[in-house]
Amino acid sequence: MKKSILFAGLILSVNIMFSQVSEKELLKKTEETIAKIQQEKPNGWDKKGMFTILLNQANFNNWLAGGQSSVSGNAGVKYDFNYKSDTWTWDNKLFANYGLTKIQGQDLQKTDDRFEFNSLLGKKASGEWYYSAFFNFKTQFDSGFDPADKTMKLSHFFSPAYIQFGPGMMWKKSDNLKINIAPATSKVIMVHKHFTESGPSFGVLQGDSSRYEFGAAINGYYKFNMMENVTAENILNLYTNYLEDAKNIDIDYTLNIVMKVNKYLSTNLSFQTIYDDNAFSGFQTREVIGIGVNYGF
Repeated sequence: MKKSILFAGLILSVNIMFSQVSEKELLKKTEETIAKIQQEKPNGWDKKGMFTILLNQANFNNWLAGGQSSVSGNAGVKYDFNYKSDTWTWDNKLFANYGLTKIQGQDLQKTDDRFEFNSLLGKKASGEWYYSAFFNFKTQFDSGFDPADKTMKLSHFFSPAYIQFGPGMMWKKSDNLKINIAPATSKVIMVHKHFTESGPSFGVLQGDSSRYEFGAAINGYYKFNMMENVTAENILNLYTNYLEDAKNIDIDYTLNIVMKVNKYLSTNLSFQTIYDDNAFSGFQTREVIGIGVNYGF
């Protein structure tokens, strides 16, 4: 009798254990399904934007170790409007950024200045591959000056302005992971003629106001969660000109790290490096870090 009761208890314990495991597995599968549904956006238009103000300050008063007081601010707008259907995908991104810094004893300086629009159209080919066509436009809002001579203006609004477009193939795993390869890309560089009066400017020859190039472009985008409330966004653009010095590859890489505090506050780090031998014979780098105030729309 005791053995029967013991055996029955053992059977009951095993059943309870397997029941708990099954419930856990079912709960896990349900959570994964919900997360997948939330990640997979329905067909049609999806629009979202973010306005960010980035602030940074350093203040020194009778500080014997040395230092210069400074204050800086950056304002930026990012807006995405994307379309999706069973056979088509159309991703559009608009960036606008402007920043200033004031260091004690020095003139006001520009720290960021960019306006850029990207459009990438894809027609389903097979699996995660799409026939694609892309368009990119970028310029700046304000004047830029020679670091060695603050009175010498090197650029201003719409000078230079860059346009790239061409057909290609796109591999798209998701909105956060995609690569576009365009082996027949046209590129146009435009500057005002007063920048080329005495010599070339941004690759545009003396006396001209524009330059045409034909080459290959590779554009990559990857955004992922480094940890909870910390995201990293990687944007890489490569270009080579078939018509002149094809071995010289233009590089434009941007890393944006956002450490979210709450809905409106975050710590933002932005790093960008550019190599374009038509503009400067070396790497240009920019790094900005500060407290961000964010507003989504």
